[in-house]
Amino acid sequence: MTTLLSRRKFVKAVSLTAISFSIASRGSIIQNVKADELPPLLIDSKGRPIKFLSGWKKQRKVIQKRWLDYLGALEPNPSPPELTVLKEDRPEGLIRQLVEYESEPGIMVKGYLIKPQNISEPLPGVVAMHSTSDKQMVYIAGVEEGRIVAFGYKLAQQGFVVFCPLCFLWHDKGERNYEQQVELFQKRHPNSKGMAKMLFDAQRAVDVLVNLEEVDSKRIGSMGHSLGAKEVLYLAAFDERVKVTVSNEGGIGIEMSNWDDVWYLSKDIHEFGHEHHEVLALAAPKPFLLIGGDGYDGKLSRPYIEAVKPVYSLYNKKQKIELKNHEQGHSAVPIAEKWTYEWMKKYL
Repeated sequence: MTTLLSRRKFVKAVSLTAISFSIASRGSIIQNVKADELPPLLIDSKGRPIKFLSGWKKQRKVIQKRWLDYLGALEPNPSPPELTVLKEDRPEGLIRQLVEYESEPGIMVKGYLIKPQNISEPLPGVVAMHSTSDKQMVYIAGVEEGRIVAFGYKLAQQGFVVFCPLCFLWHDKGERNYEQQVELFQKRHPNSKGMAKMLFDAQRAVDVLVNLEEVDSKRIGSMGHSLGAKEVLYLAAFDERVKVTVSNEGGIGIEMSNWDDVWYLSKDIHEFGHEHHEVLALAAPKPFLLIGGDGYDGKLSRPYIEAVKPVYSLYNKKQKIELKNHEQGHSAVPIAEKWTYEWMKKYL
């Protein structure tokens, strides 16, 4: 007997237990799930409890394949990325370069590479994923000041080599909308979800960092806010090179934000029958910080963290998975910045 509920049964179970509802900032209904309502992770395919790390590692492969198959994951590009510098400036002791490189074979994309000017030994690297804005890569890199935090620029100021790639929704966007950008991608990969492309591009950004001589390839982190938070959740789960992650207000649960948009997981995620605590568990035992403001993440995210803690415990290490909630909404407020930088410096 399987312990994994179908999506329909899961939603019904949530409704029957008289759980409270709240309204997200976009007006969508978020279900306040409890930890014991998420299908347990430490149960194998035959319904037997998993008590040891060896058993979890087998189950982990099952979960990993399930989600990669659902995404229609792309094969990695085997060629190391060669960077062409398009622009360079040197603000406040940093080198900031707009670079172009190959993502999928034959497709050139852009990103900002930011690093200290004086590097005497390899530094930790961070992939900083931008949120939704036509100028977000410019903002996150600190090229222009906007309402979105310059996470990449500020991390570089603190001694990290940072790469800020452009999300595919804005690749040569022109007048196209997000749906049309996804259509172009799916002409090349008709069986792949938008999140498969985001995961591929995030992993390609890791390729950029680990191939730089000034980066310690064993000390790679990732962080993102909103759209970027969704991307780093998947990157932490599916890329072993990433050792530390901060996901800020992405909405960990499928019903917490717009995961069913075509550029993420599409509408059929509601029939998939699995929740994101499975994806989060794949990141164990990496240090993982989930930041919420009660916009998309926050009090409602607690069950997902609690559901994953037993997996972390199997590694016989101090649990390094936390939820911090500033209760100030969806924006990346100063305390969320502080938590992000502290987490990276502590664990990376």
